[in-house]
Amino acid sequence: MSIKTLALSAALSFVTLPVFAEIVISDAYARSASPNAKSGAAFMQIMNTGDTDDRLIDVRTDVAKRSELHTHIMEDGVAHMIHVEEGFALPAGGMTMLERGGKHVMMMGLNGPFVDGESITVTFVFEQAGEMDVDIIIDLERMPEMEMEMDHGNMESDSDY
Repeated sequence: MSIKTLALSAALSFVTLPVFAEIVISDAYARSASPNAKSGAAFMQIMNTGDTDDRLIDVRTDVAKRSELHTHIMEDGVAHMIHVEEGFALPAGGMTMLERGGKHVMMMGLNGPFVDGESITVTFVFEQAGEMDVDIIIDLERMPEMEMEMDHGNMESDSDY
């Protein structure tokens, strides 16, 4: 193969590479409702600082038998969690919140208790950006900002993770 052919091949390979969005995950934390809980959830901010839309399409972790992208929907005045199979859109230059009462990472069939202050590793799978491993701190004491702003103290709920 000549140098000219190699140079042309190299140049064309750059043209066919996908444009990857720049994903930044911040303020991530995970929690479960109790030491005996069979499920837990993770919450965070996901920023797409790139010029290309992306989508979070899957999550994986070894701390649970199953992990999924979930959200809550209201039906007859009752909130229900549902698996969002198509994932979450991450618009270019935008931020997507994964928060309690909304979009979140759901982990079902926990392999052990979530211990406050320890961390878990979750692999995020993006349509454009590929896979990203994130260490997420377990914070069993954190309350949603709305509850903190409303100063409800340490109210407990069965739906709390």
